[in-house]
Amino acid sequence: MTDQSTTPLVELRDVSKFYGNIKALEGVSLEVHAGGISCVLGDNGAGKSTLIKIIAGLHQHDAGTFSIEGEETRLANPRDALDRGIATVYQDLAVVPLMPVWRNFFLGSEPTRGAGPFKRLDVDLMRRTTRSELLRMGIDLRDVDQPIGTLSGGERQCVAIARAVHFGAKVLVLDEPTAALGVKQSGVVLKYVAAARDAGLGVVLITHNPHHAYLVGDRFVLLKRGAMSGSHARDEISLDDLTREMAGGSELDQLSHELER
Repeated sequence: MTDQSTTPLVELRDVSKFYGNIKALEGVSLEVHAGGISCVLGDNGAGKSTLIKIIAGLHQHDAGTFSIEGEETRLANPRDALDRGIATVYQDLAVVPLMPVWRNFFLGSEPTRGAGPFKRLDVDLMRRTTRSELLRMGIDLRDVDQPIGTLSGGERQCVAIARAVHFGAKVLVLDEPTAALGVKQSGVVLKYVAAARDAGLGVVLITHNPHHAYLVGDRFVLLKRGAMSGSHARDEISLDDLTREMAGGSELDQLSHELER
């Protein structure tokens, strides 16, 4: 469980983002603590993608404050976010399907050996490291030489999580990691989300599934049309209430009444 007395790894306070006259986000607040999972829930168009882009350094906020470990900041780009310890795993994962697992694990950060014209990729080190890092997260792949495209969606998500942990992420942002997965594969991914939390990372889990969020979450922020419609610690809300609040609550009652008529 997250320790609320410590300085948050990432804190957004009344953050807003505008595209011309369109309010993509307005007055959104979020805290991410080490060893805690903050879930951001909302339907399509709720503002989840915009929030991810701000935390990941793709876009800058227009109002409010964004702090990393207590220091107010503006991220210049995604590399800036990575350098500050924020890793984002997007739904499409940005992997090269025909490349082996180990090559995808080190994509863009390949270690080399030798110098000058004799410089080459350290393939043995990458293979060994990939296998040991996956095992450390509890992921036992049959063969790290197999193309990553042959893995299931859940296994690819788990490789991406292990990669972020290996490269020193303090904050892991997961964009709908279970959206396209069945029940069993979703359970596998959530297990490794919990493993990242237990490794001391602060996790932001973006999802539209309150059941998945409630299985692992410590805090829940609900977005609706770019604004916050609720913010709750786990011990303040039940799964039924979380599901009802996300589904619209009073709007559902009104719809039910109209359908009955």
